[in-house]
Amino acid sequence: MTYAPETPAAPASPAAAPALPDPAADPLVIAGRTFTSRLITGTGGAPSLRVLEDALVTSGTELTTVALRRVAPDTEGSVWEVLRRNGISPLPNTAGCFTAGDALRTARLAREALETDWIKLEVVADDRTLLPDPVELLDAAERLVDEGFTVLPYTNDDPVLARRLEQVGCAAVMPLGAPIGSGLGIRNPHNIELIVEQAGVPVIIDAGIGTASEAALAMELGCDAVMLATAVTRAKDPVLMAAAMRDAVAAGRAAHRAGRIPVRRYAQASSPAVD
Repeated sequence: MTYAPETPAAPASPAAAPALPDPAADPLVIAGRTFTSRLITGTGGAPSLRVLEDALVTSGTELTTVALRRVAPDTEGSVWEVLRRNGISPLPNTAGCFTAGDALRTARLAREALETDWIKLEVVADDRTLLPDPVELLDAAERLVDEGFTVLPYTNDDPVLARRLEQVGCAAVMPLGAPIGSGLGIRNPHNIELIVEQAGVPVIIDAGIGTASEAALAMELGCDAVMLATAVTRAKDPVLMAAAMRDAVAAGRAAHRAGRIPVRRYAQASSPAVD
């Protein structure tokens, strides 16, 4: 009797590695506008306009803040041209304002110059900390909303103030992770989680992010987006850091959606014991 040689079984095909979710299937929606990128960038601190443009394009951002008081929209070779050339929407901000009145005047100028009602509202208490002035901020937010602006306020990591800003009609809330430009990361993740839990509008971490792991943490805490500037523009290699931030935001969002395991005080074996 002869036997046919046994045909070796074909090796099982490896399971396809799950990819990060398609951003288009999980968009960021602010005031009815849809964005596929959850990274919002700023423009301050770049060593050159060329480096800034390369970093913005690499980051994949679709919305970029510009300080109206510091950049003239009609200046030739300005950041405005970079944004127009790359189809990036400008988000004018009121940086440098210390009172509600200053912020209102700046927002109105931005609306006239750029024909947009969107405004990132900044009203700071002093030059040393650049921390938001909660009283002036809330006042300015309420008056700007009444004038028809879509207001995105830079605020303290205070759940009560964040709730009040939402109640007066802000389209998002932007709590700080740490003071502007400090690179200290997220100093109070518990408060950020409280803000996320109660929010009915997008929560965008703003300020304090220093490196990619901190951007990922913000997303893992449940934030809807990350806003940063100097972490990229003042990095040793701004373009490479822009790529790192882009991927960190996407990874943090995926981890949040996947659901992390509970934090336990003691060890727990990953495999059950067999009797």
